[in-house]
Amino acid sequence: MEIIISPYERIGEGNIKKLIHYFYQELRNDNILRPMYKEDLVEAEERLYLFMIQFLGGPKHYNDKRGLPKLRQRHMQFNIDEKAKNNWLKNMKTAIDKTDIHEADKQYLWDYFVKTANFLKNK
Repeated sequence: MEIIISPYERIGEGNIKKLIHYFYQELRNDNILRPMYKEDLVEAEERLYLFMIQFLGGPKHYNDKRGLPKLRQRHMQFNIDEKAKNNWLKNMKTAIDKTDIHEADKQYLWDYFVKTANFLKNK
C-alpha cells in the first residue's frame, strides 16, 4: 500500500510560513500592489498563510475563519491587469527562491501561482 504525502506535509508549515512572509516583504515595496491593501499587511499575510496551508492539504483553518475561499469573488474589487499580475508573480518568485523548499515543490507552487494569477486577472 502506497502512502500518499500531501504537499503540506512535504513542504512543512514552517516553510509555508516563511514563503508567505518573504512574499509580503517583497510586496511592501511594490508601488502597484501595495496600494491595493488598505490595511496593515499582517492580516493579509495571515490570510494567505492560512489559505496556503489549507490548499496544500493541511488544516482547514482558513475555512473556519473566513468561509470558502471564493478567490475570484474576493479579488474582483482590485484592478488586476497584466502589470499587477506580473508584479505579483515577480514578488512570489523572489519569495519562493528565498526558501529551502525542495525544487519539485517549488515548481508545484509556482505552477499553481501562475495558474491562479492568470485566473484572477480581471482587466
